[in-house]
Amino acid sequence: MGYHADVHVDGAQLHEALADDVRRGLSGRPKSLPPKYFYDATGSALFQRITRLPEYYLTRAEHALLDRYARAILGDARPEEIVELGAGPPAKLRRLLAAVNGVPVRRYVPVDVDAGTLAESARALLRDHPDLDIHAVVGDFERHLARVPPPAGRRLLAFLGSTIGNLDAPARQRLLGEVRRLLGDDDRLLLGVDLVKNLAALHAAYADAEGVTAEFNRNILRVVNRELRADFRPEAFRHEARWNDAASRIEMHLASPERQTAIVKDLDMVVALEAGETIWTESCHKFTRVSAETMLAKAGLALVSWHTDGTYALAVAAAR
Repeated sequence: MGYHADVHVDGAQLHEALADDVRRGLSGRPKSLPPKYFYDATGSALFQRITRLPEYYLTRAEHALLDRYARAILGDARPEEIVELGAGPPAKLRRLLAAVNGVPVRRYVPVDVDAGTLAESARALLRDHPDLDIHAVVGDFERHLARVPPPAGRRLLAFLGSTIGNLDAPARQRLLGEVRRLLGDDDRLLLGVDLVKNLAALHAAYADAEGVTAEFNRNILRVVNRELRADFRPEAFRHEARWNDAASRIEMHLASPERQTAIVKDLDMVVALEAGETIWTESCHKFTRVSAETMLAKAGLALVSWHTDGTYALAVAAAR
């Protein structure tokens, strides 16, 4: 029992990945940066503020659904092990553990790129669940799922927070294909998906009145400035949240109101932006039951149950 971590990324690898992503993303059109770079200490704190905003319904909706349906979900899955992708803080896992009735969960396998967050979460969990075996995987869930240890009994793989919606369709299918390979016949996937809804509610969730999401969006430039010795002026960019109807997604952009340039010293790179040009920082895809079921089926997964409040859904799937 206790905490153990397998480390598959280190600071040098993360820095190299950032450099590659910045070089590729800011030299193309449209310019883009991957959303995973939002989450330094400042960005993570800003996101926690976002989850408490009145406009941002996603976290409250998911937690309410877990409180309402987790007992039924775990009663059907009867997991002896929970694997959580993009684990972060343990709020979601606590709801799952509180719903256990019968077979105890013996092992928790969180997968996250942030070793510090994993260790802090493990300490908090072990205070309340001293018999839990926590085997962390410090890595990128898009690259390191093969490093998840062999199962210790029936497995529930949780991928919550609607994080699946941040991936484009090819990346979603690759990831779900990897997830499928981690599931045995008696295992289950618990997937959180945000649903298509009225545009006013969607726009408000990503462009709040207090401007917290705008600061969160601009923070990605501060990360690039600090890590790659760049000189972007985050305050010179306007936050924009756009609905792309054809792709069923909200897009977050940083728009340059005027022509400007920035130098990324570590890459010997000059980034020139025209007036009105944007840096695309995040996509948040929204689903229907039909589109979620189709996505799962393409990866060899079958929808077992669907729990929703009409705005958000918990989908439970099994290997076909």
